[in-house]
Amino acid sequence: MAVQLLELVEQVEDDDEARILAITGAGASFCEGFDPGVDARLVESLAVLSKPTFAIINGDALDEGLELALAADIRVAISTARFAITHIKRGAMPHFGGTQRLPRLIGAANALRMMLTGSALNADEAMRSGLVTYLAKNRTELGQVSGGVAEALLSRAPVAARLVKDAVLKGFDMTLEQGIRLEEDLYALLQTTADRAEGVRAFLEKRKPLFRGA
Repeated sequence: MAVQLLELVEQVEDDDEARILAITGAGASFCEGFDPGVDARLVESLAVLSKPTFAIINGDALDEGLELALAADIRVAISTARFAITHIKRGAMPHFGGTQRLPRLIGAANALRMMLTGSALNADEAMRSGLVTYLAKNRTELGQVSGGVAEALLSRAPVAARLVKDAVLKGFDMTLEQGIRLEEDLYALLQTTADRAEGVRAFLEKRKPLFRGA
């Protein structure tokens, strides 16, 4: 399954018709960890995908499962889900990006508490901490919320979405001044696209834009 997911992410990157990628669990949990030997590129490939991604967390997201969810841009979770990184209990440590992505979302102190004690956050705590973006009461609502997220993402300009992701992800490794300069450069690039021209026309004509991704 991990191999198939890695192949899927790579296919979505190369497919101009694919606009977004959503991942979810097939059973009662989202993901409770990886088997030994899973390719380390799996999580990183999701994290660097140029198109918007979101994780539909239909149950517990534990260990590598949480690291996988952290690589998505948006996380929609059911209220019964738990979130934990328990490697410390086995004398191990996260190695699919958890030590880097979790502190960026919930702060160093909260991330260290989770990783050093192996303790879990419930869905409400995850929502308050910023780990979860949207929270659903049950599976029915989870589907409705996820569908709304997908609809919103699909209605937005693909080129602008890619440039926003580029600015945010690269900005983590820059000073504020460098990040603002990158934003300005990407904004100038965006002005040359057909999607940007369509957005302006649609605004002036008071209609919904028809973005083509160019």
